[in-house]
Amino acid sequence: MAGRIEDYALIGDLETAALVGRDGSVDWWCAPRFDSPACFAALLGDERHGRWRLAPAGGLPCSRRSYRGDTLVLETVWESVTGTVRVTDFMPPRQRTPRIVRVVDGIAGRVDMRGELRVRFNHGSVAPWTRAVDRRTLASVAGPDATRLHCGPGAGDPVVTADRATFAFPVTAGRRVTFVLGWHPSHTPPPAAPDVAVALERTLAFWDEWAARLRYEGPARDAVIRSLVTLKALTYEPTGGVIAAPTASLPECIGGLRNWDYRFCWLRDSTFTLSCLLRSGYRGEALAWKDWLVRAVAGDPADLQPLYGVAGQRRLPESQADWLPGYENSRPVRFGNAAVDQFQLDIYGEVLSTIYSAVRAGVTLDAHVWSLVAALLEYLGERWREPDEGIWEVRGPRRHFVHSKVMAWVAADRAVRLARVAGLRGSVHRWQALRAELRTEVCARGWSESQQSFVQYYGASRLDATALLIPRLGFLPPDDPRVLGTVRAMGRLDDHGFLRRYADTGNGHVHDVDGLGGGEGAFLACTFWYADALALTGRPADARTVFERVLDVRNDVGLLSEEWDPAAGRQLGNTPQALSHVALVNTAFTLDGTRRRARNGGRHVAVA
Repeated sequence: MAGRIEDYALIGDLETAALVGRDGSVDWWCAPRFDSPACFAALLGDERHGRWRLAPAGGLPCSRRSYRGDTLVLETVWESVTGTVRVTDFMPPRQRTPRIVRVVDGIAGRVDMRGELRVRFNHGSVAPWTRAVDRRTLASVAGPDATRLHCGPGAGDPVVTADRATFAFPVTAGRRVTFVLGWHPSHTPPPAAPDVAVALERTLAFWDEWAARLRYEGPARDAVIRSLVTLKALTYEPTGGVIAAPTASLPECIGGLRNWDYRFCWLRDSTFTLSCLLRSGYRGEALAWKDWLVRAVAGDPADLQPLYGVAGQRRLPESQADWLPGYENSRPVRFGNAAVDQFQLDIYGEVLSTIYSAVRAGVTLDAHVWSLVAALLEYLGERWREPDEGIWEVRGPRRHFVHSKVMAWVAADRAVRLARVAGLRGSVHRWQALRAELRTEVCARGWSESQQSFVQYYGASRLDATALLIPRLGFLPPDDPRVLGTVRAMGRLDDHGFLRRYADTGNGHVHDVDGLGGGEGAFLACTFWYADALALTGRPADARTVFERVLDVRNDVGLLSEEWDPAAGRQLGNTPQALSHVALVNTAFTLDGTRRRARNGGRHVAVA
């Protein structure tokens, strides 16, 4: 059975990633890309669906673990009455094919180690033919997929059976045993085994050099750099695309239906991701993300999608994996994502805001990007009055979601600002008129006098945490009475100090908005947005309290999933979640800016 979601740590090579549990088991690994079928899928089932366990005999969880410094090299330590052992797990930055390297070091005394390798291709459904090539090499192959395991001296002789390979060997103080598992296309020769010591040194150097570029010295710096390292690990290096999470179908409610595949790139995350990277000093990554976005959305504005594959691919059909029982029996297990076919009005604002942020950062845009801006606004002008599925990708009826209309306003506003920069005087008057019309309508139809807050959709009384973004997006100033009222009202979404996305998602009933049964946890990004709004509206102490409360629910290596269950005290949803970590970084910058302004007598101090 898989561990709790917070039991997992991340390793990766900038093209795919794996999750390693506290018990020493790699329970999730997709190869060769983030969005490829999993070779290890025990996370969504059990050991029969693929895993690679390497730990002391007895099966106990580790004594402690941590990343080495500001890297993505994981060190896990077991201490027992007989001795102490450390397992170091990492994936070298990609050269040709993905590899997982595991290094067992004896620290004190003697520890008897046990290993079990079960490769299962195609999300745990295909058992390969596994054979011993020689005493130190195992090969597995089925269809287009193949793996090869290289065992270093001291690993003993593996025992190969029909469905697994097992290992048993002792380690004593000062002794090292290494393992390298690589994936490769079955029709190509397997790559040679790397020099493990050199691979480890180069991997550490890569992450140390990358982390040293961080431009932030404010509160919670350790949490900020860990979030940025995680964000880098979720970036598909060949294209610059940033995935939402490396996992699929981890539930938002244990045993529930809200189990989605997040191994893709969402436009809704683009503005916050770009801001996070730019203000942190990672301009190259920010521009690569912008370039990915521009390539992905190129073409007819009518074909704009909420999400794309890591290479910009558009077809991401959703299917159900009936052979997998699901994480703690949470079914269905889904791969692909049907939200790709939804109409989400907010993404036009995300795209335009991202382009505007890039221009503000000094990026020179090509002529075709300016044409894209004009085409998007032309299309938006025709469709903004229509209902949509919204940022939360509801699977119920379309509605006039307030956040969608606010983001349409953002699109018009950023287009006006871009037009001034580019000298597109012929269009700016139309876009100004559209911007004014959107603001008037949202303020008239999205505001509730009875709730004293902006609400989820026109005519509703239900609150939605996306309204907290209104001052940050510039739709209304932070001191506007409607903003202040909205921030006060959001306390009604509070769940033990954390915010839910909207009301009634924790009661287990079918929600009339999203059309799904079952509840969900508190949404961590929304809780960070609440902290931002508190800081912007003059409540910095309350903002810091909320921020630190979320920091406290990171796991032992600093990772956050999508949601938190305050009652059960556990993480929920896909992990690690890019949006949660992006929100952490942006809130840290917001609080640092608030602190600096207070120290300087309220004068504005640039923080990015």
